[in-house]
Amino acid sequence: MMNNKKIAVDFDGTIVDDAYPSIGKPKIFAFETLKRLQAEGYRLILWTYRHGKTLDEAVEFCRKNGIEFYAVNSSFEGEIFDAATQSRKLDADWFIDDRNLGGFPGWGEIYNIIQERIEFRVEGKEVLAYSKLKKEKKKGLFW
Repeated sequence: MMNNKKIAVDFDGTIVDDAYPSIGKPKIFAFETLKRLQAEGYRLILWTYRHGKTLDEAVEFCRKNGIEFYAVNSSFEGEIFDAATQSRKLDADWFIDDRNLGGFPGWGEIYNIIQERIEFRVEGKEVLAYSKLKKEKKKGLFW
């Protein structure tokens, strides 16, 4: 099942605990969630600060844990970046990173956000997914 949605996923602090330049322990449900998303047709892009040897190690670590990426630090496989004519911003539908506004919600919540197309809003000093918001009680007949 191909749905043509691309998800850019950070590595350190998101797929694994941050231990850069080493590779940390896998985050709880990270690989299970990524495998499920991939099985549902999502194209996964590894989107990380890593490069060279540390990038190769991260890609191999993910491969050993059952994840083959659609692309690595690029919008599509085989893309050749030309700084004179292209923006470095990736073409993806969603970006998953431990430094998201509001923090990293965990892989279970990420899966729900993607499946349910959950949006966010600010309430007080917190950024909350609508799935976690309390519904306001009606005060009268018409509101």
